[in-house]
Amino acid sequence: MGHNHAHHHHVDPKAGDAKVAFAIGLNLLLTLAQIIGGIVAGSLSLIADAMHNLSDAMSLVIAFGARKIARRPADARMTFGYGRIEAVAALINYTTLIVVALYLVYEGVARFFEPTEVTGWIIVIVAAVALAIDLGTAALTYRMSKTSMNIRAAFLHNLADAFGSVAVIIAGTLVILFEWYWVDPLVTLLIAAYILWHAAVEMPGVVRLLMLGCPDDLDTHEVIEALEAESGVESVHHVHLWMMGEHENALDAHILLRPDADPREADTALRQMLVARFAVSHCTFQIEEHGTECAQAGTLIGHA
Repeated sequence: MGHNHAHHHHVDPKAGDAKVAFAIGLNLLLTLAQIIGGIVAGSLSLIADAMHNLSDAMSLVIAFGARKIARRPADARMTFGYGRIEAVAALINYTTLIVVALYLVYEGVARFFEPTEVTGWIIVIVAAVALAIDLGTAALTYRMSKTSMNIRAAFLHNLADAFGSVAVIIAGTLVILFEWYWVDPLVTLLIAAYILWHAAVEMPGVVRLLMLGCPDDLDTHEVIEALEAESGVESVHHVHLWMMGEHENALDAHILLRPDADPREADTALRQMLVARFAVSHCTFQIEEHGTECAQAGTLIGHA
């Protein structure tokens, strides 16, 4: 029996740390300005947008810390390394977002039954500042978003925040022109709905990674068929296909060879095929021959 591993290395993740730190600072300043403006104007929608921006800033702080921890090399306590800490951070962030959104729904519905007069011009001014900062943060991360999934998510999040600020500006304008105070809680509910939608879209992928799920773009049965189609392979069993990290796929499998097959050649061919066809960069095979196969060779996926 033999175990062989193939690893794939990525670009240095330290690039862009200063920009992320600057984006955190901008979002914290924006949050403070929106909270003050929301309190002075009596605007729940402005405070709602502030809470969203605060959650953005905190998520960036958590993500920034997680990026630092994730760079630590594997050790005796964490033999797979610390890369998955970024998924844990993402789960914390999305859970927090859901709690914030549900609170905003509660407050928004309450405002419909007990309307509160708001100061439209303060809402418009603060939301306009927020719009400028959101667009600035998005521009700051635009180039990095092309090469990093995490930064791309942050970029899209800031872009969506900019649209939220536009909605708040519209609400403030309607208050100034028509005194439609009910628009303020309505915009609050729309912001809450956006937050919940965003969490619903992104959270399953995080859970999938933490649950050692198969990569979303790969079909386990297709990978097994490709393995069994290789020369010298009779059958495959005890297959595990999972994501070691956001950018690294892994496979563990028992390979039963034909009597005339060369174990070393078969092993090399299988690993090369997996990297080339499926971008599976970490492969562990237990090579078996007739008479040495394990007792549960009938279990195709996972362990019985």
